Amino acid sequence: MDRRPTPPRTHPFAFDPTYGHDLDALLAVPAPGNEPPDFAAFWQELYARARAVAVDARIEERLPAGRPGEPGPDGPAPAALEAYRISYTSLGGVRLGGWLTLPAGAEPTRAAVLTHGYGGRAAPDPRVPIDGAAVLQPCLRGLPALSELPQIGTPHVVQGLASRETYVHGGCAADIWCAATALHELLPATRGLRLDYLGGSFGGGIGALALPWDDRFASGHLTVPSFGNHPLRVGLECLGSGSHIRARHLADPSVLDVLAYFDAATAARHLRIPVHVGAALFDAYVPPPGQFAVHNALAGPRQLHVMPFGHFFDHPDDAAEHARLQSAVRAFFAEPAACAA
Repeated sequence: MDRRPTPPRTHPFAFDPTYGHDLDALLAVPAPGNEPPDFAAFWQELYARARAVAVDARIEERLPAGRPGEPGPDGPAPAALEAYRISYTSLGGVRLGGWLTLPAGAEPTRAAVLTHGYGGRAAPDPRVPIDGAAVLQPCLRGLPALSELPQIGTPHVVQGLASRETYVHGGCAADIWCAATALHELLPATRGLRLDYLGGSFGGGIGALALPWDDRFASGHLTVPSFGNHPLRVGLECLGSGSHIRARHLADPSVLDVLAYFDAATAARHLRIPVHVGAALFDAYVPPPGQFAVHNALAGPRQLHVMPFGHFFDHPDDAAEHARLQSAVRAFFAEPAACAA
């Protein structure tokens, strides 16, 4: 942990996005105490099924040179990249889209899977803080712009929540595993390279669920990870996906029995590779106690970058805070995976 920032003093929200927690209180938030006895077995079986998928990865289009990726607050892309639109098959036979970025004019020396928030990914992000990396940027099932599916409606977070076998988050974790397979299929040389994971918000929570079971990943970064400590989260007023889970829980408290298998903090207890977490003191969309529950439960080497706020894009310090986070993530991924502690 690098510093002790302070949350914003003023905000437009009708509730307190710190939830009465200071940093010391957040560092004490645990994972849920009721891990299902077959939690690991459930995920290991799901992973085995995903690894058996014939992903049939394809490059669909090469993007024109110089075409910009998603706008970012931390300046231009640090290096020239080649970018491609790709597709691959994931668990259940769903065909997904995504993007592949490569260092221009050079062989990749690293590999990574980079996911997204609930907004999906409309274009490749060129600002991956790992130099020389081949990066598969999948659009996970049901999300824009390349993987919207008629069988997955909105709000995404409650789709299939009737059972653990049908809940959409299991499929999204499988999409990450199949994305790694697709990257290795498109670029066989990457099988011999260090493979890392990066995900934020939705992608941070899904990453925490997916990473413990796939030993191809050497290390990971999770920004403001969602889905941590569901029994706690359903009692916290919030915006976004958490509000839909709260509403479902109010109508049917038994959903916690399904969500127990998709708790990012519970999964973190099984995650033993080095992980860097960017967690916020103030967040109206992903309550900080849930974010810190994920970090606090990590079973392996961990680093924490504390941010004063998350999901507060109109804040005047947003660009500066994003740049600080990117610098911390870059430093983490520059370390040898075995020493990232």
